[in-house]
Amino acid sequence: MFSSLGLLALAVVGAPLFLIIAASALVGFASIGRPAADVTGEISKLVQMDTLITIPLFTFAGYLLAESGAPRRLVAVTRALFGWAPGGMAVVTLLTCAFFTTFTGASGITIVALGGLLLPMLLQQGYDRNFTLGLISTSGSRGLVFPPSLPVIIYGYVAAVDITKLYIAGIVPGLIDVGIVAIFCVRAGILSKVPRTKFSAGEAGRAIFKALPEVLLPVWLVALILTGVLKVPEAAAMTALYVLIVEVVIYRDVHPFKDLPRITKESMVLCGAILIILGASLGMTNYLVQKGIPQAIVTTMSKAIPNKWIFLAALNVFLLIVGCMMDIFSAIVVVVPLLTPLAAEFGVHPIHLAIIFLINLELGYNTPPVGMNLFIASFRFRQPIMRLYRASMPFVLLALIALGTITYIESLSTFTVPKGQATVKGGLITQPTKKASAGTAAGTGSGSGKKAKKPMMDGICDPKVKGDPDCDDIDVDDDIDGKKKGTGTGTGTGTGSGTGTGTGTGSGTGTGTGSGTGTGSGTAS
Repeated sequence: MFSSLGLLALAVVGAPLFLIIAASALVGFASIGRPAADVTGEISKLVQMDTLITIPLFTFAGYLLAESGAPRRLVAVTRALFGWAPGGMAVVTLLTCAFFTTFTGASGITIVALGGLLLPMLLQQGYDRNFTLGLISTSGSRGLVFPPSLPVIIYGYVAAVDITKLYIAGIVPGLIDVGIVAIFCVRAGILSKVPRTKFSAGEAGRAIFKALPEVLLPVWLVALILTGVLKVPEAAAMTALYVLIVEVVIYRDVHPFKDLPRITKESMVLCGAILIILGASLGMTNYLVQKGIPQAIVTTMSKAIPNKWIFLAALNVFLLIVGCMMDIFSAIVVVVPLLTPLAAEFGVHPIHLAIIFLINLELGYNTPPVGMNLFIASFRFRQPIMRLYRASMPFVLLALIALGTITYIESLSTFTVPKGQATVKGGLITQPTKKASAGTAAGTGSGSGKKAKKPMMDGICDPKVKGDPDCDDIDVDDDIDGKKKGTGTGTGTGTGSGTGTGTGTGSGTGTGTGSGTGTGSGTAS
C-alpha cells in the first residue's frame, strides 16, 4: 500500500514519466519476490538490440535536415509542383511536415523546426489562422507510418514483426491518411479564395535541381530498404552520412565547428530520453508478462467481447486514450505485449494490428485535452491552448475517418505485404516459462513360446516302461500312435502402454515400455 502511495505521490508532483514507470517495475518485481537487479537485466536487452543504432542515426539525420536550409528548398519544390492547384500551399505544408517527421520520429520537433517558416507563408496567402494552426500542429504526426520512421522500428522489435513488411504495410494507410487531409486542404483553398500561381515547368525544374540531393534521399532510402539491399541499421548509417555530406559539404548550411556540435548534442539528448523511456517501460512490461496479465486479459476479454468487429472498435477507443496519456515510444513497449495475444485471439493480423496501433498513437498526439502536439504548438506560436483545441478538431475528425477505414478494411494494410511469415524470431519481451505438459507413449512387446514336440513314429514307445529310449522325443501325454494332437506354446506379440513426463516450454515428450506374452498351439503329426 505504501509503495502505491509513493508512486501516486511521484505522479502528483510531476515526476518524469520514465521515473514513474521504472519505480512501478521495481515495486512489481519486489512483490513477486524478484530482485531489483532483474529490472536492470531487462533494460540491458536494449544494448543487445542490433537495431539500437538506428535511433540515434535517423534522429541525427532528421535534426541536420531541420537545422539546414532543407526546409526552404523542399518547400520551394513542393510549391512549384503543387502551388498551382487549389489549396496548393496547404498541401505543401502537409507533405513537408509529414516528410520531416519520418526522419526525426517526433512530430513535435517538426512543429518547432518548420512552424516559423510555414505559418507566415500560409497566412500571407490568405488562409484562415485557425486552419493554419490546426494544419501545422497535426500534419507532422501523419508521417509516423512511413519509412524510416523510428516508431515502426521499435514496434517491429518489441512485437517481433518484420520491419520491412511493416514499412510496406504502412504506405497505403499512410497515403489514405494524408490524402483525406489533402482533399480538405483543397476545399479550404477554394473556400478561402486563395490566389493560385501558374505552373511553370522551368521554375519546377530549377527548384528540383537546387534540392536534388534532398529530393533523392527518400527515394533511394525507401527503395534500398524495401528491396532488401540494405538492412535497417545499414540504411540508417548511410542516411546519416549522406545528410552530413550534403548539408555540411555540398550546401554548407551547417558549419562543422559552430553548428554541428550543437546539433549533435541536441539530437542525442532526444535519443537519450527515448532510450531511458524504453528501458523503464521494458522493465514494467516484463513484470506484467511474468504476472500473467496478458493471458488474464485474453481470458476476460474473449468472454466479454462477442466478435472481432466490436473488439476493433474497443481497441481504437483504448489506443486513443493511451495516445493522449503516453508518448509513442513508451506506449509501444508497455501496451503492445498486452495487446498482441488478445488481437491474435480475435484473428487480427499482426501487421494490421501494428498499423492500427501506430495510426491511433499519431492521432493521440493531436487529440484534446492532453494531445502533446497541441501544447508544443501553443508554446511555439504563442497561442492559447483552447484556440489550438478548436483549430485541431477538424483534422482530428478527418483522422478518425481515415482510422475507421483502415481498421475495418484489413487488406489496406496487408495486400502489399509479401506472402510469408509476418513475425520474426526475437522480441524484447521475456515470456514466462510454461509448465510442461505430460507426455504419453505406447510400447510394444513380443514373447516367444516353446515349440510343440513332434511324436516319434518310427518306433514303439511304451510309456509304462521307465526310461524307454523310444519315448525320448515325444511327450508322455502324446498318444503312442501319434494321432492325438499335441499342445504347446508358440510365438505371439503383445502391446503395452506407458506414460512419461515432458520438459520444455508448453510441450512434453514421453517414453514408455511395454511387455507382451503370447501363446501358441502346435499340431503333432
